[in-house]
Amino acid sequence: MGTTSRRVFFNGQCDGLFVTHKIKQMKIEQIYTGCLAQGAYYIESKGEVAIIDPLREVEPYIKRAKADKATIKYIFETHFHADFVSGHITLSKETGAPIVYGPTANPSFDAIIAKDGQEFKLGDITIKALHTPGHTMESTTYLLRDEKGKDYAIFSGDTLFLGDVGRPDLAQKAANMTQEDLAGLLFNSLRTKIMPLADDVVVYPAHGAGSACGKNMMKETVDTLGNQKKMNYALRANMTKEEFVKEVTEGLMPPPKYFPLNVKMNKEGYEDIAEVLERGTTALSPDAFEEAANATDAVILDVRHQDEFVKGFVPRSIFIGLDGSFAPWVGALIADTKQSILLVAPEGREEEAIIRLSRVGFDATIGYLKGSFKAWKNSGKEYDTITSISAKDLKDTLDNKEVPVFDVRKESEYLSEHMENANNTPLDFLNDHMAEFPKEDTFYVHCAGGYRSVIAASILKSRGIHNLVDIGGGFDQMKNSGYKVTDYVCPTTL
Repeated sequence: MGTTSRRVFFNGQCDGLFVTHKIKQMKIEQIYTGCLAQGAYYIESKGEVAIIDPLREVEPYIKRAKADKATIKYIFETHFHADFVSGHITLSKETGAPIVYGPTANPSFDAIIAKDGQEFKLGDITIKALHTPGHTMESTTYLLRDEKGKDYAIFSGDTLFLGDVGRPDLAQKAANMTQEDLAGLLFNSLRTKIMPLADDVVVYPAHGAGSACGKNMMKETVDTLGNQKKMNYALRANMTKEEFVKEVTEGLMPPPKYFPLNVKMNKEGYEDIAEVLERGTTALSPDAFEEAANATDAVILDVRHQDEFVKGFVPRSIFIGLDGSFAPWVGALIADTKQSILLVAPEGREEEAIIRLSRVGFDATIGYLKGSFKAWKNSGKEYDTITSISAKDLKDTLDNKEVPVFDVRKESEYLSEHMENANNTPLDFLNDHMAEFPKEDTFYVHCAGGYRSVIAASILKSRGIHNLVDIGGGFDQMKNSGYKVTDYVCPTTL
């Protein structure tokens, strides 16, 4: 087997990694999109292609198949995804390839509902559906067998990650089961369908580190099953079901509010990406942009870099920068996928922003500010700023007096290590902490590196809270500047 990898921009959007595994009778490409921590798969054998868990924008898969002089034969979905909108419906429409789901799936569109153990021929190889409920009831792992019938790889979806397994709390309502019930099913699925496979079987998961679909995923995106049996806590050979249920459900944070809306779209259908782009790429002059903002309930979303945003932005804008964990934060903080959006983006990156919004189901962009914020400022219109101070300069202030400091990192980050006397108000749950921020006295906001704190500052200012200062560089620079911090606690021991 030969393995190559190359860093790419998938369809011009969002830094990702293509990892290609080639053996005599097939080619497997993992198309990993960093901002979603998501892996889609392109499998080709003898001119026939299968796509597993495709992204919303499907043209790259079609172009890839044409370049290989191949035909897309199947579109496999491991389950109804919650954290992103798959491109399965559009890809099927464009290519005629059927969509395949596992047992118990009940989509609103035509699809093959595979039986447990059903096999699909792809050139010289075979893909076998293994029903592995637990993360969701329809969750299915696809086992790839080579031309000799040897088990070669599994595409495990959200059933098995590297270092972790899928969270069992997302499908409770649909399944009419508790998270403990689903965790029990997951235990059985892993032990009866996956763990009996040979150690040399390659594991290709749907997500890696950074995804909200698990707790402790590895940064690696490909591994052998044998290694996972050795180091993945959920695959311990002597683990009882009771132990598994306890460990898998322990420490789960509430899922982002947009998750069920994405499931609904994946299950019931959605608008073609071309229509979303046509509407979203409406260029608006500063006057037209202002008029649209006043006439609608649209959120003004500014996706420039945080260093540019703090210097000036359209009043009441929410900042979520394209160059950070863009899509997950949009989903977590805007939440309602039907929310109208007016976009302020770096010039030339408007389409990228709209596509990346659509990946998590936010299809209601109604236009963007032509000429970006510079055009707004040059037109003489009112704008807002955020006061930002370096970690070093703040230390000088703190040495002379005590001031309120708010840490918007995750609770686990805060518990691991934080500035003494800092308050923890995690960005994910900022709305729950609004009453804690001072009404008049100046307070300071920080995160790890400066991205999340500017998001938090923009939300607070949009709510009329202006007596804040952002700490540029965040906790990382604060530590280096000699702040008093708590003793470090490894997150795995929390």
